[in-house]
Amino acid sequence: MTELNNFFKSAFTVDNVIFGFDEGDLKVLLIKRGEEPFKNRWALPGYFVYPNEDLDTAAKRVLEEMTGIRNVFLEQVKTFGAVNRHPFGRVITVAYFSLIRIDNYEVQTSSAVARKAEWHSVSKLKNLPFDHQEILDACFQRLKWMVRYRPVGFELLPNKFTLTELQHLYEAILETELEKRNFRKKILSMNLLIDLDETQEGVAHRPARLYKFDKDKYEQLLADGFNFELKEGKKKMEGVS
Repeated sequence: MTELNNFFKSAFTVDNVIFGFDEGDLKVLLIKRGEEPFKNRWALPGYFVYPNEDLDTAAKRVLEEMTGIRNVFLEQVKTFGAVNRHPFGRVITVAYFSLIRIDNYEVQTSSAVARKAEWHSVSKLKNLPFDHQEILDACFQRLKWMVRYRPVGFELLPNKFTLTELQHLYEAILETELEKRNFRKKILSMNLLIDLDETQEGVAHRPARLYKFDKDKYEQLLADGFNFELKEGKKKMEGVS
């Protein structure tokens, strides 16, 4: 019985990787920690799972308490269980991620664990505390895989957007340049954009046409087995098979 009790001395946490897109830059939401370990360091919004709650409930609770964000879809990505990943003892964490439109949410915190919450550029982050850099990288790779095979990037854009904004989003996620003509040909060929017959207002350059994502058509295509592959290699996009 003593040996069996040793298996009940581990703690569980959840960590949330929330991606947003703003002014051509892919961002992730971080909190400034209000307690040790790593007090005053920027980290992912994460904390311990209560004994009486399941993992999904814990992830949503922690996200809301630390950032004020609620009612978002959180996808479970991976479990991290390195023996020494937490300075206080054996802690196993489950990572979740989500894509949101930054303008749709007001960030605030109601938790003593998080002094404040702010968006940070993914490309400028390094050396996050615990193993949060590894967790962020794993979720980033997951996002890269997803945008190559289905147009999830639309979830990061405003309801109305230009083709240039859409291209900048894909370039930020894939960390490469895409050839403008091929990108537009590929995107428009999928028939997932609705031309709003509107153009930008209040811009210094020639106003560009505005589009919105046809979510209903996309869901129908998925039900019919639709798939597409985006390849950034040699700055080209392959066609739909």
